[in-house]
Amino acid sequence: MKTSILYMSMSLDGFITGPDDGPGNGLGTGGTRLHKWLGEPVSEPPRFDPPGLSAQVSAEMTATGAVVVGRKTFDYAGHWAGDHHGVPIFVPTRGIPPDPQSGWVNYVPDAATAMREAKAAAGDADVMVHGADLAQSLLREGLLDELEIHLIPVVLGNGRRLFGADRVELELTRVLNAPGVAHLRYRVVSRVHGWQV
Repeated sequence: MKTSILYMSMSLDGFITGPDDGPGNGLGTGGTRLHKWLGEPVSEPPRFDPPGLSAQVSAEMTATGAVVVGRKTFDYAGHWAGDHHGVPIFVPTRGIPPDPQSGWVNYVPDAATAMREAKAAAGDADVMVHGADLAQSLLREGLLDELEIHLIPVVLGNGRRLFGADRVELELTRVLNAPGVAHLRYRVVSRVHGWQV
């Protein structure tokens, strides 16, 4: 069965960017530290060949058949030049969508539509998810199956947090310790809105 998987690098204190993230500074001040585990790009558009066990995680990411990405993340990332490992990209967008960057980019009205269309486009492959706000929406709607957190041994102190106020129960299914990062795979067990349990 196709699985929707959030892939996200995160600091020990729960931030996915440094402070002051925005267009032209997508990872915020100091946020590039969160992606050092990928190594240097080996081609354009950026493709990476990280060392050790991180290579396994990178290969899993690029084996996904579609990407669902939040609009803010997509814009801050410069639209990845319209290409994220050669698969269709689905971007939930309110209002009138901009012109697609390429034939790979699909602007859709909401997260549920994005996931439904991404799973159809992915065939038998999994769907990659990017973006904190989008991940929170998908978790609330029961549309996110797994999380692959690339936990970086740094405390950023400020920035954009990955998780919101909703309680989510997770099951740790895999730990890969690699240089400069622990790759933690979780399965979503249950979602409890708010903290009234």
